[in-house]
Amino acid sequence: MTAISMRPVRASSTSGMPGKDAPDDWGSTRSETVAPTQFARDENDYLAGPKDVGQIGRHVAGDQHELFVSCDPAEAVQQQLEHLRPEYIALHDLGTASTRKLLAGVAAASQRALQKLMIRRQGFGTPLATLEFLDLPTGDGRSLRVYTTEVDADTATRHQLSRVLLAYSRLGVVMVGDLPAHLLKSSLEPLRDAMIAGPWPNRELLMLPLASAATLAHEAPALANGTGVQVRTTPQVTRPADAWSFISGAFNKLREQAAPAAAPVQPTPAPAPPASSSSARMTPMPPLRRQGTPVVESTLGRYVRLLADLPGVVSCCVFEIAGGRPLVHAGARPGPEELATQGASLLAALGGTSRALGFSHALPEAAITVGNHHLLLRGVPKHPGVALHAVLDMHHANPTLARLQIGRHDALFDEPSS
Repeated sequence: MTAISMRPVRASSTSGMPGKDAPDDWGSTRSETVAPTQFARDENDYLAGPKDVGQIGRHVAGDQHELFVSCDPAEAVQQQLEHLRPEYIALHDLGTASTRKLLAGVAAASQRALQKLMIRRQGFGTPLATLEFLDLPTGDGRSLRVYTTEVDADTATRHQLSRVLLAYSRLGVVMVGDLPAHLLKSSLEPLRDAMIAGPWPNRELLMLPLASAATLAHEAPALANGTGVQVRTTPQVTRPADAWSFISGAFNKLREQAAPAAAPVQPTPAPAPPASSSSARMTPMPPLRRQGTPVVESTLGRYVRLLADLPGVVSCCVFEIAGGRPLVHAGARPGPEELATQGASLLAALGGTSRALGFSHALPEAAITVGNHHLLLRGVPKHPGVALHAVLDMHHANPTLARLQIGRHDALFDEPSS
């Protein structure tokens, strides 16, 4: 690589610039020019910049990563995965919206921040898709990346990226919701078709039923026929910690199976394994609370946690209407600040409309459909000036049924406080 050293030219005093004996007022700028100018080989080198070793995307700041592409996002990600061959886990939803919640829970328990990979159009910077992932420490000091295939993108891109992430993962995890037998079978068919059509380097698929495991245990083996993929089904999982226990256990078992056989005892210590060794192990999911004085959960905390567990709920927040300040939040995105701010704005607009039409001045209650999501807004019982803003995935939730289910939890505020 060619390096050119840029040195300042000292002008004579007759040129209007400082001469040899004049005070050196340009010292601060001159010091910057001593460093040699480095030339990137091409535009791709410049756009790539410093990146995580063996992982796709360029870390730009905080939790933000970027990948500039000149083709379809799914094709670009597939090229990156084929070139870098990173080892990662992919969490995929089938008839549920739980992977983001699980990833957010693991992030909170491990006190690590969720990361975002922004895929942008090269030359324009137009955002095309956003992937969420979490980097977790392993026993050898490295990190293991865990993606959710719940991608923020248009429908076609979302499906394509989900397939690519699952196909190239070291361990694919499919969380299966409460689906009747006929619907479960039809929902598994696109997955089987993708596995047969290929490319599908993944050879390990773990199915986690969130409802009865009997139907899934009967249907899941058909996925393996003619694909070369090992498909395993766990017992029903009801808690994030249980789900993570199955996932970490399955991954550690894969690492143990892939590890080379133990070498005979040598008179001198064997060299340390290289960074690409298969000895990395995941740790169990950390406790959600630190050891020490027990934390008493508030009624609002219980309320939001119970609502977040309802089918189709992506994120929910209880907030102060007057200032738009979030009080309690559960779920993935949107985050508490966004839900509180936008919820307060929506309630203010609805209240103004109600007053203009001469209707009641009571706090409005609304169900709004925006894109692929439903927004639910309502007051919180026995908490004046406090409201709930919940976001539901329209493919997995019915707003009318959800409002009834949320209403049943109003009885929680009738219980005597401890």
